[in-house]
Amino acid sequence: MIYHSSESRNGGAINNMNVLNADDLLQLLSELNSIGIALSEERDTSRLLETILLAAKSITNADGGTIYLKMEEQGKQVLKFEIMHTDTLNIAMGGTTGIPIPFPPIQLTDRNGNPNSSMVVVHAALNGKTINIADAYTAEGYDFTGTRNFDKETGYRSKSFLTVPMKNHEGTIIGVLQLINALEKQARTIIPFSADYQQLVESLASQAAIALTNQQLIQQLESLFESLINLINAAIDHKSPYTGGHCERVPTLSRMLADAVDRAAYGPFKDFRMSETDRYELKIASLLHDCGKISTPVHVVDKATKLETIFDRIHMIDTRFEVLKRDAEIELLKAKLDLAPNTASEIIMKLDERFRMRISQIEADREFLRECNQGSEFMAPELQERVKRIGAGYTWQNGDGERVSFLTSNEIYNLTIKAGTLTTEEREIINEHISLTIKMLESLPWPKHLRNVPEYAGGHHERMDGKGYPRGLTREQMSIQARLMGIADIFEALTAADRPYKKGKTLTESLRILGKLKLGNHIDPDLFDLFIREKIYLDYARQFLDPDQIDEVDESQIPGFSRE
Repeated sequence: MIYHSSESRNGGAINNMNVLNADDLLQLLSELNSIGIALSEERDTSRLLETILLAAKSITNADGGTIYLKMEEQGKQVLKFEIMHTDTLNIAMGGTTGIPIPFPPIQLTDRNGNPNSSMVVVHAALNGKTINIADAYTAEGYDFTGTRNFDKETGYRSKSFLTVPMKNHEGTIIGVLQLINALEKQARTIIPFSADYQQLVESLASQAAIALTNQQLIQQLESLFESLINLINAAIDHKSPYTGGHCERVPTLSRMLADAVDRAAYGPFKDFRMSETDRYELKIASLLHDCGKISTPVHVVDKATKLETIFDRIHMIDTRFEVLKRDAEIELLKAKLDLAPNTASEIIMKLDERFRMRISQIEADREFLRECNQGSEFMAPELQERVKRIGAGYTWQNGDGERVSFLTSNEIYNLTIKAGTLTTEEREIINEHISLTIKMLESLPWPKHLRNVPEYAGGHHERMDGKGYPRGLTREQMSIQARLMGIADIFEALTAADRPYKKGKTLTESLRILGKLKLGNHIDPDLFDLFIREKIYLDYARQFLDPDQIDEVDESQIPGFSRE
């Protein structure tokens, strides 16, 4: 059998009570192995800590226990209470209970910076050695004032203590596992922790420390990865502040809709469920869904007017109109100079009237082009023709002294854009961002739990009828996550009030457009109905939209919406 003697601070040997026989030892070793496997598989820190403590209590038949984690607060090393259980007092705090532990962290040093070694848990943490105490009320060398006060308040009797430092694979102490009051199995009386149990708990603490370190490393890597994602989005935000807001809001709206799908108890999504891992995968995908825009020229991304490139070229046209007005005035003055001194006033009045009409027409045409430059949802053919007539109807003398058409072919091309402010070529540049997003994401060595990120992020511009881009996928070829991200992306864009080329639409306007997209087989019909039925749009609006955008929505007037 295993036997290990541990000395208390007062020099007394720990009794070797509760010595294990061979059968008990084999059973506990088997249990310890199973616990080790469970620890390696656990991904939630709270559940991991709870598993560690409950396993240690079970192995040693201890009445109570606490896990402390070593960390830094305000520049000082402390032991923070993470989880506490005491069966006799029915105490369960920390871990998965959701009940906070009210005790402050234990300082590893005093005010003068000296080791606070009078406390058992601190001594174990600083020296890396197990402390096994048979009776705290007779032990010497440690300060059990806090323990005795606790006992006095609760009527408890804290007697035997087993305090084990938790060392990871690098030998670094990351915490302390402390067990209180080993109980004799039959009589249920308090006994010391035997050497056999001590060694088993030390083995468990070592496994637990490694599992906890691995979990912390995973969390740190995930935090680093998300920080890198935020760095990319910050770079896009710095280049285009309008896109930056989009990258923040789409993940939130995607999560809202995903939660609604997960809650669905009937209909097409009644069997669809998402784990926390699934939610994290969707979160990463939605954060990265526009990462390809990092290469999109800012003058295309933020093109507020039809003539905008690095600057808005409408000001150049304004200057030409001023030249036309100047030329008209010069023509008037020359005509007056050419008249004989006794010319009738009626002729002069006609010249003035013709000049005023000319100026009025120039001003009207200038205002018209300014309005055309703003872009709209639809530009009628007759308005496009008027732009062309203006372009050809006026001429002006350029800097080289040449008489040229008033508008260049490129200016006419831009001013006659049918919808919005982007030309066909500029739309292709914008659309290219999703191909680059997919290319970037597919080049990364994704771990198993994130392997769907490229598909989720790369599908938000596809259509249910296969006419989307970049891959022309149909509804059946797309995941639910990719389809719901498509709705989130469109609705955010419709309601966004921070775009330079449009005002944020009201809820009614946005939902009507979204409904038409459903009827056009552009977005998933079932997800659209759920989006309306569960009022996801309203939850989102209350969080992100301006109050004047949140109007009263008559759901019966939304095109294509089915309440069933």
